[in-house]
Amino acid sequence: MTTAGAEKLTIAVSDDSAVSALLLRPPQARAAYVFAHGAGAGMAHASMETIAVGLAERGIATLRYQFPYMEQGSKRPDPPAIAQATVRAAVAEAGRRCGDLPLFAGGKSFGGRMTSQAQAKAPLAGVRGLVFLGFPLHPAGKPSSERAKHLADVKIPMLFLQGTRDALAELDLLEPVVQGLGARATLHLVQEADHSFHVLKRSGRNDREVMAEVLDVFAGWMVKHS
Repeated sequence: MTTAGAEKLTIAVSDDSAVSALLLRPPQARAAYVFAHGAGAGMAHASMETIAVGLAERGIATLRYQFPYMEQGSKRPDPPAIAQATVRAAVAEAGRRCGDLPLFAGGKSFGGRMTSQAQAKAPLAGVRGLVFLGFPLHPAGKPSSERAKHLADVKIPMLFLQGTRDALAELDLLEPVVQGLGARATLHLVQEADHSFHVLKRSGRNDREVMAEVLDVFAGWMVKHS
């Protein structure tokens, strides 16, 4: 399957704001994932396409969408209130389009954090769990756990897919955060991977093999929680 088969959508965020989206639903889909992009690249970035196609091959539908700033060609991420409203609108659209499937949400880095913040404020309709592809616990070089405080208010299962070389989530900070969330949180560490799941040659693996691991764990967790 390729993203050429994705359905192009427009999602209304407010009366005067709308964003683009791509729905990729494989035959006999087992679940659907509302997939937010990271701060620096939009929904059509090669990494987003790789993940969407890989999930489709594993029976998972994806609804990728833009945040308003990316839709407008800006490099400055939206304020949290706007980003969270966009998450909520995308989840509602996924519910309309894939209401027959178990629904999950999350995303890469910034997109995953905006999704969890939205869920912490008020449950996202129909969402059974959150999946984070590199949760950005702190800015690079500025270790802190402040960004994780809201996760205590997320009462649904969470999966953290995290590289052991992630400069935005030092393990000595991330591991206690996940442990503190109890049984509803699962941490899968991808050895030698960075924030984008790239690995060094000395690891003995390539990026394709690493992404296969990430997607297998991702899809398996979603099916388990369906």
